[in-house]
Amino acid sequence: MAAAPAVRIPVFGLVRLLGLAAAAGILFWAVHYRGGMALSTNEESKLSIFNVHPVLMLIGLVALNGEALLAYKTVPGTKKLKKLVHLALQFFAMFLCIIGLWAVWKFHDERKIDHLYTLHSWLGLTCIIFFSLQWATGFWTFWYPGGSRSGRASLLPWHVFFGIFIYVLAIATSVSGLLEKSIFMQSTKMIGRFSTEAMFMNSLGMLLVVLGALVILAIVSPGPGKIDTYRGSSE
Repeated sequence: MAAAPAVRIPVFGLVRLLGLAAAAGILFWAVHYRGGMALSTNEESKLSIFNVHPVLMLIGLVALNGEALLAYKTVPGTKKLKKLVHLALQFFAMFLCIIGLWAVWKFHDERKIDHLYTLHSWLGLTCIIFFSLQWATGFWTFWYPGGSRSGRASLLPWHVFFGIFIYVLAIATSVSGLLEKSIFMQSTKMIGRFSTEAMFMNSLGMLLVVLGALVILAIVSPGPGKIDTYRGSSE
């Protein structure tokens, strides 16, 4: 089996920088280009309800989840503290996702739009279900009440695998969402194909792809004194 690549760049710093850039980018898009965000249902704010969805989903499933995946390598202190940070970040991410899912469902209801008819919506719902099950299984097995040592050891490789898989799915869902929204706005003449907003959305999608690659690289690459967290350790 080939060894994981050794990283010669400050990958953790780059992940954090790009994660912040992605979160700031989607927030800038919602406020600057799409008129802001709202959770109320008055006539003036109906379109702004939708904007809550991409902002919270990207911040939760991509930015916060990426930080959570790397918590064992980036957080100083005991393994218990690292585990707590990992669980807490993903719990907060899940909370944001619930609000984001509610916002888009509410938007569809308000605009009389069918639910769950696009590939993006299927990917998103699958991602949220897997993410929730992954968190619940991890909490039950690795935190409270906690499984046996052999049970934790046997589950850990699968827990890591599905963590990476769900993150890749979150990136794919976010990129497909940007594409879907961009195509819809272009088809209804809201924006031009080569407008500043369209190019910004494309750039944000490319940023997410790069961020996803760096997060996965940071996970699989060995780190001094920390690689055992991902290989063979069941604590």
